[in-house]
Amino acid sequence: MARPSKCRRICFEPAYDSFTPEGFSCGEKIILSVDEYEVIRLIDLEKLTHLECAKQMEISRTTVTEIYETARYKIADSIINGKKLLISGGNYRICSEMPTNCHRICPKQERHFKINLSIAKKGDNIMRIAVTYDNGNIFQHFGHTAQFKIYDIENNQILNEQIIDTNGHGHGALAAFLNEAKADVLICGGIGGGAQNALAQAGIKLLGGVMGNADEAVKAYLAGTLTYTANATCNHHNHQHSCGQHNCGEDKHGCAGNH
Repeated sequence: MARPSKCRRICFEPAYDSFTPEGFSCGEKIILSVDEYEVIRLIDLEKLTHLECAKQMEISRTTVTEIYETARYKIADSIINGKKLLISGGNYRICSEMPTNCHRICPKQERHFKINLSIAKKGDNIMRIAVTYDNGNIFQHFGHTAQFKIYDIENNQILNEQIIDTNGHGHGALAAFLNEAKADVLICGGIGGGAQNALAQAGIKLLGGVMGNADEAVKAYLAGTLTYTANATCNHHNHQHSCGQHNCGEDKHGCAGNH
């Protein structure tokens, strides 16, 4: 009987998880797991050695080499043979952000530091509303939003507005992003079940399924006339990961239920 594979630690889930050839496609698809994606990211983009990658992901160097070879073959097969590439699933958990985990400054902690510098300080009696944002409108996919518009409210009046970039981080990292930004309320379109759980754990009220102009939505919420749902799940959030029951957008999760 084969020994079960060890859960692999990753920094964050990919912001982009689907790549389709613009030319003639053969109609087939390749599934690259999230842990395979992480090995490619660490070795080819971050330029880590196989040993450094193994330490960061908490697996053996031999396992890293095996994953790396498999992942590169899949990517080559996709590019050369015109197959759609999807990044999904795998046996992984998202990093707990302990400072000893990385070979360098933790990218999440570095991002949090930048957030603290870029977002205006929140006053004692302020309610902070965050809206997934795209060119004045509510962006409809929480996990892929490139910006949030932040509204600071006091006595039911908007005191300050600010647009903040998410710096390309998606899915699980965005719930932590909003928590670090001290958001009290999120207005968005669709959102995955895992992200909903992470927001609930952070005490952030979710107003999902909202469309249209961001400013008007905030005004409607303050007036008590905003139509929303607390369970606006994205259509693509139906895949299952082998690492516990993790859903796309989840931030706090673990393999087989271990945190």
